[in-house]
Amino acid sequence: MGKRRAFAAHNVVRAQKHWTRATLAPTIYNMTMTSHRPQTNGVTAPPTRPAARSSVTGEAANGVQVVFQFDDTDTHADALDTLILANFLNGSQPRARTKRLDQVREEATLLPPGTVATHTAIGDGHDAKLAVGDGWTLRCIRWHSGGALVSVTAITDELAESILKLAIDGAVGEPEPEDDRVEIGFWHMSGHGPRRRARPIAAALWPEIRANYSPTAATAIDQLVSLDGANLPGRMLLVHGPPGTGKTTALRPLAREWSSWCQLDFVVDPERLFADPGYLIDVVMGSSDDDKPWRLLLLEDCDELVHAGAKQSTGQALSRLLNLTDGLLGQGRQVLVAITTNEDIARLHPAVTRPGRCLAQIEVGPLPRAEACAWLGSSAGIGAAGATLAQLLALRDGTGPVMTPDPPPIGGLYL
Repeated sequence: MGKRRAFAAHNVVRAQKHWTRATLAPTIYNMTMTSHRPQTNGVTAPPTRPAARSSVTGEAANGVQVVFQFDDTDTHADALDTLILANFLNGSQPRARTKRLDQVREEATLLPPGTVATHTAIGDGHDAKLAVGDGWTLRCIRWHSGGALVSVTAITDELAESILKLAIDGAVGEPEPEDDRVEIGFWHMSGHGPRRRARPIAAALWPEIRANYSPTAATAIDQLVSLDGANLPGRMLLVHGPPGTGKTTALRPLAREWSSWCQLDFVVDPERLFADPGYLIDVVMGSSDDDKPWRLLLLEDCDELVHAGAKQSTGQALSRLLNLTDGLLGQGRQVLVAITTNEDIARLHPAVTRPGRCLAQIEVGPLPRAEACAWLGSSAGIGAAGATLAQLLALRDGTGPVMTPDPPPIGGLYL
């Protein structure tokens, strides 16, 4: 508490309150608390509660009284501190126990069962309560962020321990489940230059969604998940396959599994990124507060950037991509590039797929029929070629696109 001091006095506890000239009562207020009503500048004030007054001004067991001084920086919660400290300092309750709690349940009172608080102070950011029992005093502070501090003074150690245990029993809630989100940065070129906005995105753990992929794809992603950023054999991740197979979905748990050493950034306009050197430099260099050694740039559906005729159709864009993954630009920063494409691997530019450049080349195709039926729990709607993840989700949830009904057949004869 602000400017609080405790010192020895005799048969009296004095509280001093200082008011500024800006208040309606521009005076210095001195109050002397005794066993009678307090006198305020010659005017008799309303009586204080006996229990509260006795806890502050009761006869000291060790023959020493305590004086607390207040000023206008103190709060009502600070006043509750004095009531529990006075009993401890004057020796009437010389045993103390304190416990700090995290994630306290909303319904927890932090008081022994059947106990009612004698004082309550609700403040900005925290609340405080005081309770008094036979030979003990309890003060609890509860922060609005979820934590709490419970203190007990008592005449014996055993009583202090038991009262504290009763007050906090069952007060702490179950630990929050592990956060199922990962921060992803979103880059785009705005009218004021490159901009990055970070958002937490839901991302399951890889084992939770592994069954969504064919055995060959799942095995390859297993190997990616196990990487720790050391001795990476390449800088490019190629994830290719038909639409709806879950290519981008597989990269979200990868970002979560790698979150300790790699930051995932999604580039909204990849064609603009490789067409504008200034934009590319800003994205590659990132920000000065990056706290992870590696960054993974995700470029979604970049067929035109990596197909066999990309050099002729995109000009220098392909060259800049290759330089980022295996050139001076890439060596200057620890940057990985993940590209999803619907193109078959055989139709991609050979410079993209050459050995040493790719960290991984993963084909994500439909689930074979046996795995698709096992995933769905039924063979209804699944053809001989299996089904994509999007098709399985639609079959499971009974969802599909909204379509206009087919027109009724036109009757009649034509001559």
